[in-house]
Amino acid sequence: MTAPVLANFIKAYDVRGVVPDQLNVDVAYAIGSAFAQVVALPEQAKAVVVGHDMRPSSPELSRAFADGVAAHGIDAILIGLCSTDGLYYASGALDLPGAMFTASHNPAQYNGIKLCRAGARPVGQDSGLTDVRDLGQAILDGGKPFARDDLEPGTVTERDVLADYAAFLRSLVDLSQIRPLKVVVDAGNGMGGHTVPAVLGTAAGLPELPLEVVDLYFELDGTFPNHEANPLEPENLRDLQAAVREHGADIGLAFDGDADRCFVVDERGEPVSPSAITAMVAAREVAREVAAGTPAADVGIVYNAISSAAVPEIIAESGARGIRTRVGHSFIKAQMAHEGAIFGGEHSAHYYFRDFWFADTGMLAALHVLAALGTQDEPLSRFMAAYNRYAASGEINSTVADAAGTTEVVREWAGGQGAEFDTLDGFTATHRGGDGDPMWWFNLRPSNTEPLLRLNVEAADEATMERVRDDVLALVRGEAR
Repeated sequence: MTAPVLANFIKAYDVRGVVPDQLNVDVAYAIGSAFAQVVALPEQAKAVVVGHDMRPSSPELSRAFADGVAAHGIDAILIGLCSTDGLYYASGALDLPGAMFTASHNPAQYNGIKLCRAGARPVGQDSGLTDVRDLGQAILDGGKPFARDDLEPGTVTERDVLADYAAFLRSLVDLSQIRPLKVVVDAGNGMGGHTVPAVLGTAAGLPELPLEVVDLYFELDGTFPNHEANPLEPENLRDLQAAVREHGADIGLAFDGDADRCFVVDERGEPVSPSAITAMVAAREVAREVAAGTPAADVGIVYNAISSAAVPEIIAESGARGIRTRVGHSFIKAQMAHEGAIFGGEHSAHYYFRDFWFADTGMLAALHVLAALGTQDEPLSRFMAAYNRYAASGEINSTVADAAGTTEVVREWAGGQGAEFDTLDGFTATHRGGDGDPMWWFNLRPSNTEPLLRLNVEAADEATMERVRDDVLALVRGEAR
């Protein structure tokens, strides 16, 4: 039987493939063996920590990976069911490389692996993943041995870190003085059903919080029987929105399949922009640093090129440094570490914290939102209005045959509108406005994996946003008006 081609499903940031045709126990073993040789042995790690989500294939795949690691004399610590940020916690707290078996919000037939170095440092195509892929392929093809005969195999043990993870997160945000809140949480049958009771409830033995949690789809089920565990798609928020209104809740929270992203719905059942959450959490984190004696000018906040213009504005108003970077967790994490930034946010609801090893954690972002809401009396919609300043289109995808040529057509049009350009991530055009001429900007960037152009538009008002959106889409889709 021909071995799967790893390059077909090991991409820039992680492993994501169909089970068992692409990702199976032999492949997981080979990747574990390669990870030991490329990452763990050079770092002189004494162990690798391995976690997994609720997908039916996850336990055996994670065990096969652990066996591949142990074949090289390195211990493997299986932490069992966990969220991706739970794996990052274990990697950071134990100072060990790690592997998380999850395909996040992908359909049930998929599984995947997110890899990290000790301290939750990312492993991407430029930081070891390509080498892991190539060595793993050589192992599968029979060109390299799975293990060395001169090494005593490492041990594979089990360890539960859920309570420690929950206690650590609760130590980072003070929820002791918040007012009573009713919170609806949609876990989408993903790992939020495992972590929310520990962090927001008393399942981990922590003090009770003044929260009434209404749970939706907390049953762990990797077949996702109720809806796809991807809150970025509006249809997957509908049950949460309805439940918030039905229960008269103060807030709704939705987690994706591996619970590393958190989406927020206000008391009206309306989604809160992740950019607004980024701006709000940034303001809180800057204020905390200043209160501790750090000058605001020494505080860095990272945001990506698709974030609302309100984000750098609010960062500047706080006196801190805004640092703009490309979309993607490896770019955000690297930039945060390089700049010593305290917080980073993305338009896709990934939130990164210096105090969480520069890694992303939706749960910690949720705690910040609950703390901010619960320490003042306004409803969430009114409280967040100060952070939600502009009209946004959301991300719109268009299939194109020639992404570069289409982008050049749009560039010529934007130049005729008096826009400024940058190419940090795709193509961004910014029209500053003034004298009654509204501000607008848009970003057009190609997909890494599909023949798509992704468009995001924002403007000072809804009418201007719609005009720019429609004009650009007409050019992208060859329907110029």
